[in-house]
Amino acid sequence: MDSAKTLANAPTLAQRARNIRRNALRMGEVQGQGYIAQALDIADVLAVAYFHAMRVRPEDPTWEERDRFLLSNGHYAIALYAALIEAGIVPEAELQTYGFDESRLPMSGMAAYTPGMEMSGGSLGLGLAIAVGMGLALRRKGSDSRVYTLFSDGELDEGSSWEAMMSAAHHELDNLIAIIDVNNQQADGPSKQMMGFEPLVDKLEAFGWFVRRVDGNDLDAVVAAFDEARAHSGPQPRVIVADTLMGKGVPFLEQREKNHFIRVEPHEWQLALAELDAGDKS
Repeated sequence: MDSAKTLANAPTLAQRARNIRRNALRMGEVQGQGYIAQALDIADVLAVAYFHAMRVRPEDPTWEERDRFLLSNGHYAIALYAALIEAGIVPEAELQTYGFDESRLPMSGMAAYTPGMEMSGGSLGLGLAIAVGMGLALRRKGSDSRVYTLFSDGELDEGSSWEAMMSAAHHELDNLIAIIDVNNQQADGPSKQMMGFEPLVDKLEAFGWFVRRVDGNDLDAVVAAFDEARAHSGPQPRVIVADTLMGKGVPFLEQREKNHFIRVEPHEWQLALAELDAGDKS
């Protein structure tokens, strides 16, 4: 296998995304609760990142030439674990340890615990700043690796996010691709009601970024956005604004009014898996 080979090719991206959603639901069932709706909404983006765009070696997650993926919103850890399991970076058997003491899959992302986890999360609004520093370091080392970072629309409330945006543009970090998950949901209510951030594309472009906004649950659109971001020739950082649907793929979770943190009845986990599978067959 070529050392620079990505995880592209079969299974299809749709199957990868479905498997990521299944892995997240199975982990949710272990604890009976969790940030499941976010894992379901961002599964398509993670499928494209890990199985189309990024350069990784599952057998060697600290390979120096890898692309880095920084999860800023640490409460999305269950989503990233689901992708790392699908990629073979974390063994599937560890899925059953999710959230337990001594597990490598704690409920908030910790770089010291989990293979493939590049930063510790928890405090919001830090991932982009760390990505800027990592992008600068890679450039100075002469590396052609890219830094990807995912953060939520709620993190637009944090001043540090905007400081990092200015810094990335100032340093012309063309090796940085940020992804903003716009699911319009925070713990206290709709994100746009907590702190208005629109028109987001205009603001990001004004900060000097190359911007693409897509339906984050349309795989073809997400692929195109990643491809355009990677191919863009300008000396700019890139950002993909992904509009997503909380609970995507499980209708009764999509329709739940408050789904920032989900607790469901024990039998509903199997119902969720059944609805997910039924949707794939429709």
